[in-house]
Amino acid sequence: MIRMTRLNDQVIVVNADLIESLEATPDTVVTLTTDRKYVVRESVDELINRIIAYRRACAVPLGLGSRDPGDT
Repeated sequence: MIRMTRLNDQVIVVNADLIESLEATPDTVVTLTTDRKYVVRESVDELINRIIAYRRACAVPLGLGSRDPGDT
């Protein structure tokens, strides 16, 4: 899930797996696979970075991301 801010400053949280496309028109338009569209304040690049961070967080098994490499 990633946070986005609508133009009226309302924060929304969207399932990143449902994002079909991002457009800069000049406002950023997020289109979901459900054909729902959101116009948000964040740039396309910022949303891409948030999606990447979300996917990385999902790829780390629970507990492994917080371990000290020196612990055995």
